[in-house]
Amino acid sequence: MKKSMYLFVLPALIVYLTFWIFPILRLFQYSFSDYNGVQQNLNFVGLDNYVKIFQEGVAGSSISNTLIFTMISTVLGNLIALGLAFVLDSKIKGLGFYRTVAYIPTLFSAIVVGYIWSYVYMPESGLLPTVLSWFGIHSENLNILGNYKTALYGITAVDIWKTIGTSTIIFLAGLQTVPQELLEAGKIDGANGWQLTRFVRLPLLATSITINVTLSIINGLKAFDYSFIMTNGGPGRSTSTLVYDIFRMAFTEGQYGKAASLAVVSFAIIIAVTVFLVTKLNKREVNV
Repeated sequence: MKKSMYLFVLPALIVYLTFWIFPILRLFQYSFSDYNGVQQNLNFVGLDNYVKIFQEGVAGSSISNTLIFTMISTVLGNLIALGLAFVLDSKIKGLGFYRTVAYIPTLFSAIVVGYIWSYVYMPESGLLPTVLSWFGIHSENLNILGNYKTALYGITAVDIWKTIGTSTIIFLAGLQTVPQELLEAGKIDGANGWQLTRFVRLPLLATSITINVTLSIINGLKAFDYSFIMTNGGPGRSTSTLVYDIFRMAFTEGQYGKAASLAVVSFAIIIAVTVFLVTKLNKREVNV
């Protein structure tokens, strides 16, 4: 009986080892070699690749941009999504329509969204400069994606717009599980709307908050799409993220060894941040 059970598990185990464990092990192997994507014999170079990506500033700028992108998209995105969820949980006319509109951006692919927002940001003739001109704001010099000080914030705003629908739906689902009896009891005790939200609704949204924050951070740490589609990592290196630089070094420059070392650094950061985050948020759920 036990042998037959293992036989049932074996196909899934083979797939897991082949497409998950083996590639990770090869990644670590490549990171300590001078592999260029073609050669069969790998030359061991020790920590040279790791030293180079930090000495050249690639790892530093990539990590910095990625963390800024992740922090802004996680905090601001979830706050906006939470606010929308509270609005969409209220009794207003056309609620179904508004819920649909809030979710629509999620349905588009990142490529479509990237190209749409490239035209929105386009200097002078783009939608944003046009709208600003209606209010008498002259924006001839407004070039969000062409300015190294604003480009990263520009693509972060696009990511928030794209993903906010999913976060809103998750928060909304959590709000709809809040027992009405608790809200009624709070009202009887004299609690106002803010107090009900602060002491009843928000604590009961702990699981939804954990899910959304975790998904947002993982999504931010593997950000690639908009850096590639909208700015190509520029201007300068202002929008180069970890995954974008891994792609550039491997498939544009042919430096697979250095790309693998940066991928290992990225892997370590994602694992560390995720474990820390889940541990803290799970403790918060237990305390609630």
